[in-house]
Amino acid sequence: MPLLRALLLATFALPALADPVTPTAITEWKAVYGTVEARDRIPARARLGGTLVELSVTEGDEVTAGQELARIVDDKLDFQRAALAAQSKALSAQLANAESDLKRGEELLANGVTTTQRVDALRTQVDVLKGQIAALDAQSQVIDQQSREGVVLAPVAGRVLDVPVTKGAVAMPGEVVAVVGGGGTYLRIAVPERHAASLAEGDKIRLSNGMGDREGRLARVYPLIEGGRVVADVEVEGLPDTHIGARMLVRLPVGEREALLVPASAISTRAGLDFVGLRTAGGTVLRAIIAGGVHEVDGVAMVEVISGLVAGDDVVPAAEVSHD
Repeated sequence: MPLLRALLLATFALPALADPVTPTAITEWKAVYGTVEARDRIPARARLGGTLVELSVTEGDEVTAGQELARIVDDKLDFQRAALAAQSKALSAQLANAESDLKRGEELLANGVTTTQRVDALRTQVDVLKGQIAALDAQSQVIDQQSREGVVLAPVAGRVLDVPVTKGAVAMPGEVVAVVGGGGTYLRIAVPERHAASLAEGDKIRLSNGMGDREGRLARVYPLIEGGRVVADVEVEGLPDTHIGARMLVRLPVGEREALLVPASAISTRAGLDFVGLRTAGGTVLRAIIAGGVHEVDGVAMVEVISGLVAGDDVVPAAEVSHD
């Protein structure tokens, strides 16, 4: 009985301990690089062939939708417009003469001097000249519209990514004058195909850009595999668009495994070795361990124990372990 009483007193004299160590599921992360991409990357193309006489933007400029980026001039349009104006002037003179003939013909017809057939022919000539003048006016409007199409406008609001032309260059219809990126930014990643089955839309993604860790969301996984890699898009709030194409380190969840975790505060280091205090039947003892990576669980830093502990061990906080 005295021995049993001594053991009970020794047991109750131990400090309050945490729950026994149990295997905990932790997420396996795959580190890859993601590239910052613009959601909308639209080229501003020339609609008119001619000489680029004005270029008002350069790489990095922010633009609004419909803003003028450049202006192209085709000198041939001025000559065509002048030719149409001369033709219209000549037809107008013929029309004035034909209208005078028609007026005299109607007066002669009223007096019974000429025939109805002659008057109808004069009236038809007036209508034909009016139609020719209207056609010239329409052609002139077409040329005016072509001149207006020499202005290159920004297709979307955003940032100018590339300007492959210079002022004074000759531009052809459909040629790219500037590339505008807008609609926000996202990260595009390429993951080895062996991890394709572990990727799911909505997964949380961790990334680092040198200014601290951030969190994103896996927004889309593309079904097409090219070069043994799966392409996916990651949504990141507040991702800047100042450097499209910049690379950022991304960590993807590719699986789970079980590990023994202990609070970082429970580990003490002596002579380069890591120890944890354990409660045993004979009292508190120190046991050497091999520590692994640090994982955050419910806001607490937990260290993975690779070797030295087994499930069920009771760990004592380092502050309550004697260093004698």
